[in-house]
Amino acid sequence: MTDAEPSVPSPQLGRRDTRVIAVANQKGGVGKTTTTINLGAAAAELGHRVLIVDLDPQGNASTGLGINPRGLEYSMYDVLLHDVAIDDATEAAAVRNLFLAPANLDLAGAEIELVPAFSREMRLKNALSTVLDDYDLIFIDCPPSLGLLTVNAFAAATEVLVPVQCEYYALEGLGQLLRNVDLVQRNLNSALKLSHIVLVMYDARTNLASQVAAEVREHFGAKVCRSIIPRTVRLSEAPSFGQPITVFDPTSRGSIAYRDLAKEVTGEPS
Repeated sequence: MTDAEPSVPSPQLGRRDTRVIAVANQKGGVGKTTTTINLGAAAAELGHRVLIVDLDPQGNASTGLGINPRGLEYSMYDVLLHDVAIDDATEAAAVRNLFLAPANLDLAGAEIELVPAFSREMRLKNALSTVLDDYDLIFIDCPPSLGLLTVNAFAAATEVLVPVQCEYYALEGLGQLLRNVDLVQRNLNSALKLSHIVLVMYDARTNLASQVAAEVREHFGAKVCRSIIPRTVRLSEAPSFGQPITVFDPTSRGSIAYRDLAKEVTGEPS
């Protein structure tokens, strides 16, 4: 009887160095969801496996990717409040490599319902910990507030990306946002950092836009991305068709700008 062949251990797959990016600005209407959808889609187009987490009760990131919030079996509300696995709530988007954990209006009650919940600030972090090996990039579309949902996003994220509109009062409220990032960094998530500021809604025809851009660059230096997102009609139209701009109008100025931004954020060569 011959000795059995020694078993060869299977090679260990290396853990993905997943980046979890909270897209945040407590001001409404500054292009958070537009940036989340289109940056995520452009990164997926580059070959990165991307998950978008819709943490805004309005569910605009979900509808903007063609998901009907009314027809969901599970949403981020169930993930945060009822311990449903985030995998069970995740839908594949029409773009290859792009996935979405959707939201609906049920999430509006989460701010209140989370208050007495055990480990309330860490619910999203715990949910995402089970899928970190499945994605290269996770983008969290935060609501326009600094409540418990945004705190959950900051506690789960490795970095914060802030869209800033190139309009009057662009820097208003940013100080409070940065203080909250600092608070979360000191108390909940020491790995969190402000990584990128993105200038959006840029209208090259106005002096104001260039003045705001210069002011933001003066305040934040190298954290401000070189790529600037223009204000265009096609960018505004794309969500109503449930498509990112890279699918809706692949050759438009907005599409080119978000592709450039994706390369900058992911470190791909331009």
